[in-house]
Amino acid sequence: MAVGTIVWLGSEVMFFAGLFAIYFTLRSMSPELWSEQTAKLNVTYSLINTIILVLSSFTCQAGVFAAERNQPRRTGTALQFWKWGTVEWFYLTYFMGAAFVVGQIFEYANLVSEHIGLSSDSYGSVFYLTTGFHGLHVTGGLIAFLLVIGRIFAVKVFTHKEATTAIVVSYYWHFVDVVWIGLFLVIYVLK
Repeated sequence: MAVGTIVWLGSEVMFFAGLFAIYFTLRSMSPELWSEQTAKLNVTYSLINTIILVLSSFTCQAGVFAAERNQPRRTGTALQFWKWGTVEWFYLTYFMGAAFVVGQIFEYANLVSEHIGLSSDSYGSVFYLTTGFHGLHVTGGLIAFLLVIGRIFAVKVFTHKEATTAIVVSYYWHFVDVVWIGLFLVIYVLK
């Protein structure tokens, strides 16, 4: 399962490499348009949203560590996060990922009010294409977290199989985070 996921993520790398190529190609053809449109981006807002997503990788990994020590659920109170199991860490990761997606939706609404739409110009098209596909990937990761949590609740005994599933989902989540860091740097930081 892990090897298949890694191979599949390799194809996802190629997919996002294509999106980066489209971005850089269109940017090189319309530098004035890029300068004008990127000035409308709220970099601080996006940085906060990025920090939420990056921190979710840490909570995800904490869930993996719990799975590796065969701890599906917390052993202490809800406030004793150091005693949390995979379920609690994955719930937190899910909520942070969902906050990121909601943050993207609010950013889209703001940009539409600034007249940057999917069909407004090449900048709008490539912005929504790259960030939208990433958002779909985050949403897929959120679904995967719910499936892992549901599976943990469904089994009577937490085994190596459930731990492996949690680890494989973490590979995907870390991939999605790394891709976003690249997108953030290219779209919001690189001038």
